[in-house]
Amino acid sequence: MRLNYKLWLEEDERLFGDGPCQILELVDQLGSLRQAAAEINMSYSQAWKLIKKLEKRLGFKLLNKKVGGSSGGGSELTEKGRILTESFSEFRKEAAGCLSGLEKKYFNQEFKDKLK
Repeated sequence: MRLNYKLWLEEDERLFGDGPCQILELVDQLGSLRQAAAEINMSYSQAWKLIKKLEKRLGFKLLNKKVGGSSGGGSELTEKGRILTESFSEFRKEAAGCLSGLEKKYFNQEFKDKLK
């Protein structure tokens, strides 16, 4: 038995979670929404729609697009996009540590023995 969980931010409905955070982290690393989408086997149009939907719900831009040219275009996180992504990612890491400790406390070998 293992504890499993998902975390997300919501306001009446789900706003931001692991999926959007992952794609924004990849955009930050790769400098391209197209490459980030390809990395997680998502179409560019699907990724673009996700970003636009998130921006509308959140009320601020997540990405700045760089227009192509001879060197190609790309995307970069806005300041608010970076703050959201970094804060959510750090929260998720800290929460995982806390939940791991709670899992060990409550679902330890003694617990498992009681269920036998």
